[in-house]
Amino acid sequence: MKETRSFTVKGARPCPTTEASVLESEDDEPPSTAAAKSPSPTSAFRPFRAIPSANRTSSLSPAGFCAKSWDSWRWQLKRRFRNLTELARAFPEIDIVPEMVEAALKFPLAITPYYASLIREWNPSDPVYRMAVPQPEELYDPPFLQNDPLEEDHDMAVPGLVHRYADRALLLATSMCAMYCRHCTRKRVAGRREWSLAPSRLKRIVDYLRANPQIRDVIISGGDPLTMATERLETILAAVRSVESVEIIRIGSRTPVTLPMRITDELTAMLRRYQPIWLNTHFNHPNELTTTASQALARLVDAGIQVGNQTVLLKGVNDDPQVLETLFRALVRNRVRPYYLFQCDLVRGVEHFRTSISQGIAIMEYLRGRLSGLAIPTYVVDAPGGGGKIPVLPNYVVTVSPTHTVLRNFEGMLVSYPEPRQDNGGQGPCAGTAAEAPTVFDLAAGGCGTILPERSARILRRARRRS
Repeated sequence: MKETRSFTVKGARPCPTTEASVLESEDDEPPSTAAAKSPSPTSAFRPFRAIPSANRTSSLSPAGFCAKSWDSWRWQLKRRFRNLTELARAFPEIDIVPEMVEAALKFPLAITPYYASLIREWNPSDPVYRMAVPQPEELYDPPFLQNDPLEEDHDMAVPGLVHRYADRALLLATSMCAMYCRHCTRKRVAGRREWSLAPSRLKRIVDYLRANPQIRDVIISGGDPLTMATERLETILAAVRSVESVEIIRIGSRTPVTLPMRITDELTAMLRRYQPIWLNTHFNHPNELTTTASQALARLVDAGIQVGNQTVLLKGVNDDPQVLETLFRALVRNRVRPYYLFQCDLVRGVEHFRTSISQGIAIMEYLRGRLSGLAIPTYVVDAPGGGGKIPVLPNYVVTVSPTHTVLRNFEGMLVSYPEPRQDNGGQGPCAGTAAEAPTVFDLAAGGCGTILPERSARILRRARRRS
């Protein structure tokens, strides 16, 4: 599988002689999360300077990089592209207009070299490009968009802990991500100041969890908690696990997508100590599911960590049912359960990504019957005003009566389902006559059991077998 694009690095260092020197050298330390600030999109270029090779083609190993450096998650974090100047020097085919610079000033950017290498065309027609690179459309600001449409700040019980649902809470461990997605629901904080949860705040969170034993499920998110050093993440996990009433710990992370080399044996061994652990990641397009990403997912699953995926429905990225079918099939092959398909939130800067809910329902209609139930996520709208996740489905209940409910399947077949303690009535197909075709009323009244579509693929297969 082709997964990266080749580009060379001016002044690249030779490989260190040992793996330890790769991970522990000063250049390979991740940026401090205490008070790191996003550089200006037009700031001076940092020491990492990528210059495109003369014969730029897709490649499995980017030219000019020491392989050990490329595979180091700390190296990738240290060398994230943080402004458009860096991107333009690495990828001169990108066409930067002033509105992109303004969008990057308003909503900071960060892209790992790995994720940038997945961009096949440096323009908005490329799905990975659309999710990573600032666009002029982010400046469009209709009045119904908000900084915090889910009102997380209003439901913050103590600093760093959002408590909305009775039995679960959201712990914000850090504001840092490997990449700042252009569709992020927390664009209000992404990249402005990179911080990690202070010990004093962690203590207040643990005290709140102990005082509210109805909270049985804690989701650790951010930012992306897996951008933290393993030891710092373990401190948070140990503190949460010390609360006896907490049964499940979930981690929300996009590092399997944007920084898959972060999923190390050291990390998975640490996570195993705090089971049961569930990890929900965030693949949006098949192009993100590379060989490297698949290997990261395998490490997690092989360590006994349950992995789910939360996809966001994005215009120009995955609003094609066949694209999502391909993605969900690939996820299941990688032992990842498609969990949610999110309607894009009403966040400032994401209007160009939004699709209609009717389009989402149509996509779900397409998937039903084409994919196993294991591969079909729940389509949800995270309601504005802190209303929580509302599942949205095609309407499979056609009508109801006191004795029967009429249901529709993915083919258009109508079924009369008898309610308890009723005479089942006729349960065969509704034959009807040439003059009077069967109706939904006949089903609701219990006069017959089914109305079959004329040329269903399943019915035609049955007919061929009978013949």
